[in-house]
Amino acid sequence: MASRVLMPKGSDTMTEGKVLKWLKNEGEQVANGDALVEIETDKVDMEVESMASGVLRKVLVNAGETVPVGQMLAIIGKAEEDISSLVSANGGAPAVAPSAGHKETPAAQEPKPPAPVTAPVPAATASTAAGGRILASPLARRIARDTGLDLTAIQGSGPGGRIIRRDVESATVAGAPSAVPAAQFAPQGPEFRDEPLSQMRKTIAQRLSQSLGPIPHFYLTIDVDMKKAKELRESANKLNPDLKLTYNDIIVKACAVALTQHPDVNASFMGNAIRYHNRIHLGNAVAIEGGLITPVVRDCNLKTLQQISAESKGLIARARARKLKPEEYTGGTFSVSNLGMMGIVEFSAVINPPEGAILAIGSVEEKPVVENGQITIGFRCRMTLSCDHRVVDGATGARFLQTLQQILENPILMAL
Repeated sequence: MASRVLMPKGSDTMTEGKVLKWLKNEGEQVANGDALVEIETDKVDMEVESMASGVLRKVLVNAGETVPVGQMLAIIGKAEEDISSLVSANGGAPAVAPSAGHKETPAAQEPKPPAPVTAPVPAATASTAAGGRILASPLARRIARDTGLDLTAIQGSGPGGRIIRRDVESATVAGAPSAVPAAQFAPQGPEFRDEPLSQMRKTIAQRLSQSLGPIPHFYLTIDVDMKKAKELRESANKLNPDLKLTYNDIIVKACAVALTQHPDVNASFMGNAIRYHNRIHLGNAVAIEGGLITPVVRDCNLKTLQQISAESKGLIARARARKLKPEEYTGGTFSVSNLGMMGIVEFSAVINPPEGAILAIGSVEEKPVVENGQITIGFRCRMTLSCDHRVVDGATGARFLQTLQQILENPILMAL
C-alpha cells in the first residue's frame, strides 16, 4: 500500500514548513530510514527520514514552497502501484497533523476523481530561485553591497544553494572587488526591498509579540565583581587548555545553583496556575543567521562546569548549523542572553514564554572601582533580570540576583 509523506510538526509552535531540498528523486528507490527531504521549520533546518520503503513515486511540493503542517509532500509506493487517488486527494485540506517528527500514513482507500496535478517546477540553478531571484541571506546581501560584489557570480553553499555570509566573505578573500568606486555611491535603484519572512523570523515576531505585549515585564539590574570568576576561568583554562571555559559557562552554572535556592524564579505562568519546575533547564540564547534560537542545557544544576561548557559548545555549534533536534531547543525553564562578547555593557532581554524570567549579561569590563575608600582596578559585569510580574515579584527577583551575585563573587559556592 502506498504511503504518504507529510509535512511534520517539528515543534509546538510550528504551523507550516518550507521544503528546502529533496534528497531523493522521483522514481528512485527509498528504504525505511533514508534521508528523504530537507525542510525549514520555525527553528531549524532538518532532514526528514522515510518511514516506508519503496519507490518515490510522486513529489507534490517542490523545493522552495511553504505548506502547512500535515500537508502531503510526496508519495512512496510500489513501482506499478496506482496512486491516482492519493494524487487527487492532495488537492484537498491538509491531512491530520502528525506529531513531532516525520510521519507517513497509509494511503486513502476511497478513490476520488483525478484532479489536475501541477507540473513539476524546473529545478532552479544554484543560488537562483524560479523567476530569476537570487537566493541570498540579508547579511550576505549587505556584505556584498558594501564590498561591491556581484551576487550572481557567487556560488551559494547554504540550504537550497542560498548564498550566505561565508560565501561572500570567501569571494572577497579570493580577490573580488573590495571597494566600490565613489561614483557608485550615488543613490541608485529602489529605496527598499521586501523579502519574505523565513519560518524562524515569523516565529520570532509572533513569540516576542506574545511576550513583551501581554507579559508585564519589569527589570532589575546588578553590578557584579567578576574578579574571582575571572581567576577561576583563567586557572581552569591554564590547567586544561582544551576546556576553553567562558564567562558564560560560569554564569550559567551560577544561575542554576541560584535557582535551586530560589525555585520561585524557576517558574511559568500557565493561565490558571503557576508552574514551579522541579528541574532546572537553562536556555542559552544564540544568534544565528536569520534569527536566534535558545538551545537548552538540561538539569544544569546537576552538571559540572566542564560538562556545561562542553555541552553548551556542542549545542551552539549545532544551532549555528541549524541542526538542533526539537528536544534540544524546547522545554527551558530559565534563560540567559549574553551580548557581552559584542561589547554591550548593559541591556534588557525579552522573556521567552512560558518562562518566568531571563537574565541579560553585559561585557566584563576592566574599570576603576572604589573599594574600602580607595580607587582600584576591578572587573565588573552588569546583569539585568527581566521578570514576568505575574510569576516573579520584585523582592523575589532581587533576592535571586543577590544570591547570583554572591556565587559569582565567591565561585567556591558552586562546588559546595
